[in-house]
Amino acid sequence: MSKKKQMKNRSGYMMLAVVAILYAVLYFFNADKILLALKASFHILKMIAPILLIVFFLMALLNTFLDEKNIAKHLGKESGLKGWFIALLGGILSHGPGYIWYPMLQDLRAKGALDGLVVAFIYARSIKLPWLPLMISYFGLAFTLVLSLYIILGAFIQGVLTNRLETR
Repeated sequence: MSKKKQMKNRSGYMMLAVVAILYAVLYFFNADKILLALKASFHILKMIAPILLIVFFLMALLNTFLDEKNIAKHLGKESGLKGWFIALLGGILSHGPGYIWYPMLQDLRAKGALDGLVVAFIYARSIKLPWLPLMISYFGLAFTLVLSLYIILGAFIQGVLTNRLETR
């Protein structure tokens, strides 16, 4: 394993160690605030743990049932419009915090998915299906449709630009 890859593998552990040391040091200056911060952190962890488990389950399914050729076929260089459709629709349908999806997107990139499709997925996440009825009630159907179409177009353009910049 290369030295760069070894450092990348350890970076998460180093970050955890730095945060733990900071919490320990700051505990001596203001224990009450540190305990409140830890309590809030554990509360957030309890909220996102089910989503994390679902994403890890999906990643395991991807690793088990999809091979690199299949990923490259649907999201790789030869994916064409089908890849864009999958990325944009997937982004629109995805829910939860964005960082929950990062491990799965990283795994897809490692298996050959185009960076532009990953960018389009992340950009298209700004359309929130559960909020569309509320948006329509405040701004009207025409405004909501036009804005949603602009977001989809923007996601596509950002993805295309990413792919173009990547090939240079």
